[in-house]
Amino acid sequence: MASSGMEEGGDRKLLVAIYHPLAARADALKAAFDSAGLAVQLLPQHIDGLRAWVDSCFDLLLVNPFLGWQEPFEFVRLARSIAGRRPLLVVSDRDSLGDRMAALSAGADDAVGWTNNLPELLARIAGLLRRSRIAAGQLGEGELRIDLIDRRVERAGRLIRLPLREFDLLANLARVPDRPVSRDALLRAVWRIDFDPGTNRVEVHMSRLRAKVDRGFDWPMLHTVKGRGYALRSRPD
Repeated sequence: MASSGMEEGGDRKLLVAIYHPLAARADALKAAFDSAGLAVQLLPQHIDGLRAWVDSCFDLLLVNPFLGWQEPFEFVRLARSIAGRRPLLVVSDRDSLGDRMAALSAGADDAVGWTNNLPELLARIAGLLRRSRIAAGQLGEGELRIDLIDRRVERAGRLIRLPLREFDLLANLARVPDRPVSRDALLRAVWRIDFDPGTNRVEVHMSRLRAKVDRGFDWPMLHTVKGRGYALRSRPD
């Protein structure tokens, strides 16, 4: 599946988040995507709150905004704001040029009339995922993903919230995975300091970063390399 763009490095499956107002349609999509090797999350009705939408670590968002009580254009704009730089695919349960044009005009990356043509739908998803992995602004190895534009960090599909300094520390280590970065280099890159201020600010922030990136996971990614600095390991030792 890797060549089709449906999987990424490591053991993590790419995650598609689905919103479809009809439960039977949502279940049919989930079954097809499961068979294609994708992980799937079914999103609840947005009118019940958007927390599950915002906190989802999806790689692609698929929505159907075309139901009588929904306003399709505004719905797609809402989905676009939640997806950010991640692909947004809009589906309609009818083969309607008007539906597709409305979705694309509102900000969807692609739109398709889905009338049980699952192979075409899967092909479009594969293409969007493939292009999204090539997009600039992405860092990460194995189960770690860092979006430099949206300042979003995920590990093994779990969202990790980081303040500015910790994010910058992690990003600088992720640029050279498995290689140590010195304390002085981190001071220059993160704090723009060209001298040793005689404080333990790097150590303090690294400790906080470890608590968020490593705690609760199967193996530690952040390591102290004696005499050389810190390193981000892309896989277990």
